[in-house]
Amino acid sequence: MSDTALIVIDVQKSFRHRDYWTEDALPAFLERQQALIDGAKAAGIPVLQVFHLADNGAFSASSGHVTTLAPLQITPDAVFKKRRHSALVGTGLDVWLIAQGIRKIIVSGIRTEQCCETTTRHASDLGYAVDFVGEATLTFPMTDAAGRTWSAAEIRARTELVLAGRFARIATVEQALAEQAEKIAA
Repeated sequence: MSDTALIVIDVQKSFRHRDYWTEDALPAFLERQQALIDGAKAAGIPVLQVFHLADNGAFSASSGHVTTLAPLQITPDAVFKKRRHSALVGTGLDVWLIAQGIRKIIVSGIRTEQCCETTTRHASDLGYAVDFVGEATLTFPMTDAAGRTWSAAEIRARTELVLAGRFARIATVEQALAEQAEKIAA
């Protein structure tokens, strides 16, 4: 059994109902996210899906939008629902990881600088080794208090900068999967 798990965070239809939603980076994100999911399954890495819930709006259970973002194909080993930015708060994910002997996590999903970054920092603080797969994360342009609009690519670069070497290894899909592939080959 693998001591690594892939966490797919908030890749859900709810985002299509936000005013900042854009499809600009979606094709590249979906291709990399699907490659990561498929590669993890092939390597025997458990795939964990996390959905974000809110009391109302597009992220509420009653909205019908808290479902996998099409056309992504995922058959998770376990599903968790969160109400905080970190997937490790109040979801039972931490209990699942410990029970399964997981020591390393691979983080992917939506939004790069919010739930993906927060989960990465939290997991690192809990002692997990973390691979942050930026190319399998998605975010959207944001405007700061000074009126500057930061592109999704700039936000991803900033997120990777502050996580690298402190909280995570920044990895490509292939790099994140390589260690497990080597274990299988051995």
